[in-house]
Amino acid sequence: MYEIWIIIAAFILLAGLLISEKKESLKGILSTKPFLSALFILVALIQPHFHLSYYHLILCGLIFCFIGDICLAFFFHRLVFTLGLAAFLIGHLFYTAAFFVSAGTTAGTWISFAAITPLSGIVFMKLRPHLGSMKGPVIAYIVIISFMVIGAGSLSFCREFSLSDRLLVLLGAVLFYISDLFVARHRFVKKTIINRYAGLPMYNAAQFMLAFSVGLTG
Repeated sequence: MYEIWIIIAAFILLAGLLISEKKESLKGILSTKPFLSALFILVALIQPHFHLSYYHLILCGLIFCFIGDICLAFFFHRLVFTLGLAAFLIGHLFYTAAFFVSAGTTAGTWISFAAITPLSGIVFMKLRPHLGSMKGPVIAYIVIISFMVIGAGSLSFCREFSLSDRLLVLLGAVLFYISDLFVARHRFVKKTIINRYAGLPMYNAAQFMLAFSVGLTG
């Protein structure tokens, strides 16, 4: 029951966030985005925790992403943006650890590795001319988020979890990856509201999927 009200609140906050992004209103962004991100953490906290190590790692990831969300609101400030990038990188490390600790190495590891490696290489080559001194941090970020998707791919082949659970995690990781492409495009290639309209709903859906997954794994 609580989850329904959280999702309704999330839709309202997301609508307000998109409006604020269009207006480029920092005040509007800061009055919606942190609260929206806090809902991810709340969802994880109120779920049943059948797999405590998975829950703790996902929760840590959500907390660092919450920090990253606040920092990235100041995308025009290079230092704060870099701190946000670092916070998200740490968050992805926790997600990756959650997936691999729970599933280990499976056939999905190698399938997802074969799929994501060339894609990430193409992404980097497209971004490279626009990165300047940010090349190092961006390479690190691409590597880490790629491993997060590989970890989700590993878990997707782990029969210890139900098919719906595995698909929820895999879809969440893939949506997160795609949403980050729009963040990179907005920051380094072309600043346009289309990036926000496309990326933000996917990002929020991904975070909710990962947050709900702590209650679905048993």
